[in-house]
This record gives sequence, C-alpha cells and structure tokens, in this order.
Amino acid sequence: MIALDTNVLARYLLKDDRQQHRAALALLGGGESFTAPATVMQELVWVLGANDCARGEIAKGLRLLLGLPNFRPDGLDALLYALTWYEGGMDFDDALHMASSAKHAAFATFDRALSRRAQKLRAFPPVLLI
Repeated sequence: MIALDTNVLARYLLKDDRQQHRAALALLGGGESFTAPATVMQELVWVLGANDCARGEIAKGLRLLLGLPNFRPDGLDALLYALTWYEGGMDFDDALHMASSAKHAAFATFDRALSRRAQKLRAFPPVLLI
C-alpha cells in the first residue's frame, strides 16, 4: 500500500496543473492500493478551500476519493462521519476531531458554536461545554 501526500490528492481533484493532474490520474488509476493519514485529508479540505472551492465542491471531491476502490485512508469511519457533519455545516476540523473521539465519553470544548452544531447534527460523542 502506498501512502499519498495532500498535493497528489489536490492535483487529482483541482486539475490546476495539467502535468501533475495526469500523473496523479495515472498513479491512482494503476493497480496499486493507496492510503492517506487523516491529517492529509484534513489538509486537503484546507487546500481546496484555499483554492476557492465551495463547501459542496469540497464534499463532492472527498466523496469521489473515498469512493475509489483502491483508496482507503486511515480512520475511514471517522472521515465518513466528519464528512457528513461537514456537509451539515460543521467545520471539517471540528467534525474530524469529534469523529476521531467517538469512542470516548465526551468531547470537551469552550466552543459554544461547535456545541450547538454538534447537537443539531446529533454528532458524537456528546459535547461537554466548559
């Protein structure tokens, strides 16, 4: 299995550098299996946003990647929950932090807005607002 950097996934989705896009397509279209750390996926959301992609476009791109048969990022279950909550309006970083903490009793924060969004989206674990 080959681990991918953010820039490979970004070029695959953004198509902003023709040569690198083709190289990313060829790599991901080959017979190898790929993974990426959750931090790469988190950075990818930031990179796409910095390239003026809207939330819906970002979510669509992530779903495209997660649907590739040869791509299984670390923490896939947490990423899927985080993506769902992101599509529901939660900040992706917050969503991933919460989803990665799902096995714990609570997620403690000072962030009132996060607490409200998490409650609205029925995200877990429960938020402990301090």
